Amino acid sequence: MQLLYNLSDLAMEDALYEIESMRHFADLRLDRLPDETAILNFRHLLEQPSLGKVLVKEVNKHLEKNGLILREGRIVDATIISASESRKASMDCYSFRILSAALPAF
Repeated sequence: MQLLYNLSDLAMEDALYEIESMRHFADLRLDRLPDETAILNFRHLLEQPSLGKVLVKEVNKHLEKNGLILREGRIVDATIISASESRKASMDCYSFRILSAALPAF
């Protein structure tokens, strides 16, 4: 996941805390998440000669067998927050009400 989403070790730690689907995929519980150092050590283990390449090859083979393709992705924050109405929008409504009141009825 770190490679797929191009995350630093610290960003990967944060993502595991914040994104439930990542924890589920990694089969991790919120109370037992690896910290930045553990993620770094695991990444260094995978960087041993040919180990990472073999792992990526096996993952890609499994995905291909199931009709899937692995591509680099992006994480987008789609949090919805409440915000006050903009002054311009409220002025537009105000102007429309004044204009409507000034027009003669036919």
